Formats: sequence, C-alpha cells, structure tokens
Amino acid sequence: MRAMTRTLVTVTTVAGIAAGSLATAGASVAATPEKKVVASAETFAPLAVVNLGLTTSGAKSLQGKFLRAWGYTGAIDGQLGTSSWKAMQRLLKENWGYTGSIDGIVGTGTVKALQRYLKTWYRYTGPIDGIAGPETRAAFRRMANVT
Repeated sequence: MRAMTRTLVTVTTVAGIAAGSLATAGASVAATPEKKVVASAETFAPLAVVNLGLTTSGAKSLQGKFLRAWGYTGAIDGQLGTSSWKAMQRLLKENWGYTGSIDGIVGTGTVKALQRYLKTWYRYTGPIDGIAGPETRAAFRRMANVT
C-alpha cells in the first residue's frame, strides 16, 4: 500500500510539473520564429558497410593486401565501406565489365562484375545475375583469404 501511494504521488508530481512547464512555455514559444535546419543526407547518413559475409579479419585482409593496389587509402578497419568499394570498382572496371561510375555503391552492376571476376579466379559457379547470394559470398570469402 505504501509503495502504491508513493508511486501515485510521484506520478502526480511529474504530471503537475509537466503541465506547469507547458503552460508557462506556451506564450514564449509562440513568440519565437520557427527556425528551419537544413542538412544534407550525407551529414546524418552513416557510410554503407557491405562486407558481403566477410569477417572483420577477412575484410582487413582484402583492404590491406588487395584494395591498396587499386587506390584504397582508408583505414584497415575490416569495414568495406564506400572507399573500399570504390577501389573494388576501379579493379572491376579495368577488366571485368563494370561500366558504372566509381561511386562505392554496391549495386547490381558492381556485383555482376564481381561475379565475373570471382568466376575466373575464385571458383564462383553461380549465375552472373548481380545478386550477392551464398555462392557469391563464398567465392568472395575465398578471395579475401587468398589475397
């Protein structure tokens, strides 16, 4: 009974404080002009990390030994983000039919070119369909472990 009374008093007090704050804030808030904050999506959107099933150590291996040769200058952090994929796209554009822009986005075109590369060098046997399914991911892991 005592605990229930204490809870009721606490809830009533909080409600009273909130109501009083709103009542006194009403006039001052109404008088201030509305401020519009404009920010680009890049300000708040986190960089996309697409490891395609690689562990952090596998991604670090890929970044350090392989992607550096294709212009990757970022940290060896095991997170295949935009910079890592830009380096991968440069590789794929060179010989594997990637025709998109070097934007670091892992879209269908990037995955198709990656599948062509994996088919030649890392025993990928699936279709060139732009879908990073289990076979694509397995071949990608083989690539990371070899590099």
